[in-house]
Amino acid sequence: MIHRALLGSVERMFAILCEHFEGKWPFWLSPRQAMVCPVSNKSQSYALELRKQIHDAGYYVDVDTSDKTLQKKVREAQEAKYNYILVVGEAEARGGQVSVRVRDKRDHQVMTVGDLLLHLKDMVASFQ
Repeated sequence: MIHRALLGSVERMFAILCEHFEGKWPFWLSPRQAMVCPVSNKSQSYALELRKQIHDAGYYVDVDTSDKTLQKKVREAQEAKYNYILVVGEAEARGGQVSVRVRDKRDHQVMTVGDLLLHLKDMVASFQ
């Protein structure tokens, strides 16, 4: 009998990758690249607009439009292993900016949407 496993090695390699990264996939490979968390209902329209801009640039992005507190939204995004958590409020909406938090770091930085898209492009280009 000849045993032929066309996808056997691919499945094993995928299993090894899953164990190695423990759900914390590098940005270029992650199915959960970014989560947009609006501070309140007033900034939800800006969050949806930001999601569209990032999605149109070719990245996977979700928006948490629930009524939960901001801390709860950020915590759930961290637990879901999103690479970037993008917090937007009224001040960011007025300035066309976004507060960027990286998954494993406690600090955050504010940047324009254009700068964010350039940063994400660099992350993909460098396979990080």
